[in-house]
Amino acid sequence: MTLLSLQNPVFEAYVIAAALMVLKLMGQGWMTVYRMMKTSSGMVSPEDLRPGLLNTAPSPDQLEINDYVDRSRRMHRNDLENIPGFLFAGLLFVVADPALWLAQALFFGFVAARLGHFWAYATAQSHEVRATFYTIGSLIVIYLAAAALWAALT
Repeated sequence: MTLLSLQNPVFEAYVIAAALMVLKLMGQGWMTVYRMMKTSSGMVSPEDLRPGLLNTAPSPDQLEINDYVDRSRRMHRNDLENIPGFLFAGLLFVVADPALWLAQALFFGFVAARLGHFWAYATAQSHEVRATFYTIGSLIVIYLAAAALWAALT
């Protein structure tokens, strides 16, 4: 059995967690687009004010910050800062051939932490709540990378 095969249950767990995180990352971008279209606001570039099929009556105030749109944009940015590290570190961890229970706990723990972070951000919870979910996810990624490095060095 090769480590990077769906016959390997560790790799299978990684594929499930990674696919969920890629869908979350891409879905957040679409949520931002939806919010921009719903409110006809939250544009970020001057060329966004050119008339088009979806913005037939542009207005300079569309470039002003709209928290409803910007909150989604900030969540997307946060995903872009965190999910790629998980994708890389998780794959390196698979190659280190860890115990299945540990891999599942870490992979699905990261997914749960990111979903918790999404919930905290989307519902405007306090920074401490949001930071708790971020910290859990961050520590998991650090562990994944450190364990893979240790396996490579020993």
